[in-house]
Amino acid sequence: MIIVMIMGMFIVTMLPRLIPVFIVEKIQFRPWVNRWLLAIPYAALGALIFPGILSVVPNQPIVGLLGGLVAITLSLLRLNVVFVVIGSILAAYIMINLLPM
Repeated sequence: MIIVMIMGMFIVTMLPRLIPVFIVEKIQFRPWVNRWLLAIPYAALGALIFPGILSVVPNQPIVGLLGGLVAITLSLLRLNVVFVVIGSILAAYIMINLLPM
């Protein structure tokens, strides 16, 4: 009985994920729809990251904002993502430990 339940949950979980793969592949969207769809991962990533930026130090959101600003600046300079992450960590570290607040 448990195996039947597990298989049922597998099917119910996988069907909504697999059906769009086969349907969307055959549909031709307008160019503006394609641009909109390509922007979704970046919007979702921003929605996931921004609350974390504000809560790096709970009483000092400026620390996270500065780290985020450094990350944006370094990424606009087209640096490798490793350097962007290290730069934003260093900026937050300097704000937390070296500057009096």
